[in-house]
Amino acid sequence: MADQGPRRPATQPTRPRYPSPLRGLSRPKPRMLQPEGSAPPSSVVAWAHYVDGVRDDCTELEVATERALRGEGFVWLGLKDPSDEDMSGFAKQFNLHPLAIEDAVEGHTRSKLEQFGDTLFAVISTVAYVDHTELTDSSEIVSTGQVMIFVGSNFVMTVRRGEHAQLRTLRSRLEADPGRLMRGPAEVLYSVMDKIIDDYMGVVAEFEKDIDEIEGLVFSRQGAHEINRVYNLKRELIEFKRSVVPLGAPLQALASRPIVTIPEDARAYFRELSDHHLEAREAVQSFDEVLSTILSAALARASVEDNQDMRKISAWVAIVAVPTMIAGIYGMNFENMPELSWKYGYFLVLGLIAIVMLSLYFGFRRNRWL
Repeated sequence: MADQGPRRPATQPTRPRYPSPLRGLSRPKPRMLQPEGSAPPSSVVAWAHYVDGVRDDCTELEVATERALRGEGFVWLGLKDPSDEDMSGFAKQFNLHPLAIEDAVEGHTRSKLEQFGDTLFAVISTVAYVDHTELTDSSEIVSTGQVMIFVGSNFVMTVRRGEHAQLRTLRSRLEADPGRLMRGPAEVLYSVMDKIIDDYMGVVAEFEKDIDEIEGLVFSRQGAHEINRVYNLKRELIEFKRSVVPLGAPLQALASRPIVTIPEDARAYFRELSDHHLEAREAVQSFDEVLSTILSAALARASVEDNQDMRKISAWVAIVAVPTMIAGIYGMNFENMPELSWKYGYFLVLGLIAIVMLSLYFGFRRNRWL
């Protein structure tokens, strides 16, 4: 059942920051998505029809879509893991490109922005931080997903893949401010991107805590044994980086390139998003450098500790070799060996062994081998 939510009174909205992208654009001929009165596909988790920034009281998706295609406001559809059949129906309804439909059904690994006629298609990688009580060498730190957005002159369709990056709260916040929704689908695209970049910054803050924790562990007394944790954190950071960095090119295009569904006055706001995204990207790159340094330091420390252990072992082997060598010589059982019949020979040998072993011990201690 579609989420209709509370009705907003048709009050005078606040003045928009930039003109509605609905103005001056041609309207496609309406096409019916499904028989009148039938329920929307199960993949549609939320939808609404907005006229002058206020949510319409229409309860049937096909009727609302027909009104929007005639130029009466716009429709915002929210889908979650749609099937190929569902997307085929919407493709016919809104004249969507087959390549964009393929990405929406199968998913896409990188953020991108493409324009097909009067429709803008954006893929945005999403990232969520996975809470964990302890940072181990197998902890899952980030979970990735995707939000794909189709933006037309009279519709916007968000396709979500993954369990995070839910847009229900964002929809409610926009509906509480009709002046923003008056700007049309471009405002929805801006708000979704803004939310996802805010999520990036939230993950950046949590990553910073994990890096501080792992840095403290590595440089502790037993830090040489934390290499696996450092490697795991760096691997998770690389996954985070793959999601964050590619969004820079789409934001630059929205901020600088003429796009039919994006008003010219809106570019300044997308430039602001690009600057915000740059903060997240620079933070991720700095984290990558820090973790590389920590990993190198951990490996160097492990190598030094291994060398110290080998020196200790070598020192004790040298000390123990003294009585072993002397005992081996006097254990050869020759008949004419000197000192065998000497009264104090046994005590002399024991004293010699003790003196040599103690000399070696203090010599190694002085050179910090022991």
